Amino acid sequence: QVQLVESGGGLVEAGGSLRLSCAASGRTFVGYAMGWFRQAPGKEREFVADIAWNGGETYYAVSVKGRFTISRDNAKNTVYLQMNSLKTEDTAVYYCVAGRRVTTRRSEYDYWGQGTQVTVSS
Repeated sequence: QVQLVESGGGLVEAGGSLRLSCAASGRTFVGYAMGWFRQAPGKEREFVADIAWNGGETYYAVSVKGRFTISRDNAKNTVYLQMNSLKTEDTAVYYCVAGRRVTTRRSEYDYWGQGTQVTVSS
């Protein structure tokens, strides 16, 4: 089992920045691809970004590419999502995920955190 705990969400004005963190515990963190999904009210949960176990590959949703950066520190068992130039449409609950490989398919992630709320005001 892998336990994931997100932090860093909050309220920010449009154009601002936030950094989300996800601390992993349990089974070895190093072997897992990590990622972020988000779900806005009334919408489907959608892929945001993911990163390979060694940080060698990263992928982003078109809607966040160039504004968000995913990174990981395997020594700290932590993955980060730096979010810049935030827009009101980025408002959502953000979920940290862990899986066996990088993929945009949510069904292929084995572990999910509880989520952290990000609210971007206009």
